[in-house]
Amino acid sequence: MVSDREQAIFEAAVKLGALYHQWVGTPISPATAHLVEKAIEGSVKLQPYVEEVSVHLDRELMSPNVFGYSELKGLMFHVDIVTRVGGASCHARLCRRGEYPLMEIIECHEGPNVSGY
Repeated sequence: MVSDREQAIFEAAVKLGALYHQWVGTPISPATAHLVEKAIEGSVKLQPYVEEVSVHLDRELMSPNVFGYSELKGLMFHVDIVTRVGGASCHARLCRRGEYPLMEIIECHEGPNVSGY
């Protein structure tokens, strides 16, 4: 039997992994980054167990190619997600750690809301 806490952690991890692999390579520029951030948030919020999600893309890493745009890279992501399953919640994050896009569990709780990251 899997606990609510374990399932909340699993749900957060799956959603961050899917988000990363789904959106990397998307054409982007500083002028369109806010639209992509909102599209990612909206897409993730549709999925079960997602309580909150926040997406920020590092515009400083966006260097235009000869056609005036860049491609979304993993290092550009800063994503926080909170999942809730039953009475347990998990706050997880995808962000740059040095030169690596790291996914990590920030905290897990059993009981009332964990929001406010």
